Amino acid sequence: MLIDFASRPPHPDFAPSAPHLQNYRRVYQASESRSAASDAAQGLDSWLATYERLGARHVVLKARDLTTTFGFKIPNEVVADFIQAHGPRYIGFAGVDPWQADAVAQFDHAVRNLGLRGLNLQCFELKLRPDDERLFPLYEKAIELNVPVNIHCGINFSTHTPMAIGRPEYLDTVMVRYPELRAVASPPGWPWVQELIGVAWRHPNLYIGVLAVRPKLLAKQHSGYEPLLQYGRTILKEKIIFGSAFPMMPVETALADLDGLGLDAATRQLWLHANAARFLGLDAGGT
Repeated sequence: MLIDFASRPPHPDFAPSAPHLQNYRRVYQASESRSAASDAAQGLDSWLATYERLGARHVVLKARDLTTTFGFKIPNEVVADFIQAHGPRYIGFAGVDPWQADAVAQFDHAVRNLGLRGLNLQCFELKLRPDDERLFPLYEKAIELNVPVNIHCGINFSTHTPMAIGRPEYLDTVMVRYPELRAVASPPGWPWVQELIGVAWRHPNLYIGVLAVRPKLLAKQHSGYEPLLQYGRTILKEKIIFGSAFPMMPVETALADLDGLGLDAATRQLWLHANAARFLGLDAGGT
């Protein structure tokens, strides 16, 4: 069974102009070109068919609201409408602009009225560290609503915002203040991978999202990701959540990479399904 925690439909509503991310296109040029080649011009029907073929239980789609910082937005309504059109396989996370006075109200509306199931905070795009006090009311609302939060962690390749915003130590501060918050650090913290492992080990409710990185790098010597494989097979095996990050790479390429890591069957199922199901508040099995 599969839950893909990070995928973006190849649809114009999910791809507004994003000049602040142009350096990402340079960094991920090779992998994104493989997505295009493997997915027949990245058509929506092909994307939907991939998850049908794989028998995916759920695919998580994330809204983003960067109105104040970059004039960029994937609205909550777009995500909710997509889910309404394409069915319960798809789960949505809300995106709100914490620089706006009604951010908490927008988050509440997205969950209670639009049916979204979490909050997405790409902090480097918001120009806020995860432990910025401006975000505290959103964490408190997530706890009240009993929904999880996705928090960007590690390097970002936008040259419009500092890389240091993604340091895992700021997540440690958040989890100390809000130990009941369910949060996932994704991508998985490079170049501070060991720091993230320490933070996740400390806090029972902090997960690690292996996404926006080729899973095969976890087994590559000197990549900096090797500790994730070591700890992800052992003491943190119930903390790792898989995401393909399509279109950064084809979904089936990401899965093939993961299968090349030599995980035992029980750990593979934790990474691909059970951990995400627990994080999302779903039953362990089901459809």
